[in-house]
Amino acid sequence: MDEMQTYSTIGEAGFTRLVHAFYARVKVDDLLGPMYPANDFENAERRLRAFLIQRFGGPTTYSDERGHPRLRMRHAPFAVDIHARNRWIKLMTEAMAEADLPEEVRTILKPYFENTATFMLNR
Repeated sequence: MDEMQTYSTIGEAGFTRLVHAFYARVKVDDLLGPMYPANDFENAERRLRAFLIQRFGGPTTYSDERGHPRLRMRHAPFAVDIHARNRWIKLMTEAMAEADLPEEVRTILKPYFENTATFMLNR
């Protein structure tokens, strides 16, 4: 499966399940949770969902609303060290399992998440 077929395979509903499961974990996580304003999780979910949908073959809503993703710049204010990177991957891996995504989709998303999380390291 080509990565740009991910959206057509799981649709908005699949990305919604994934992102919701991820942020449910982040909210209660002692390392990642404090990086988010307590009252902004709904917006964080919306932004990540729109970004992933666009990145994996869906509508361009993210760029239409926010412009170029500029991931490193947007994450620069946060201390993203190896511990935060590894925790992010752990929570996202758990979220992929909870969201019951097809194996071919997880095979595409997992290395993308790992590589992108490594790219975000800034400490």
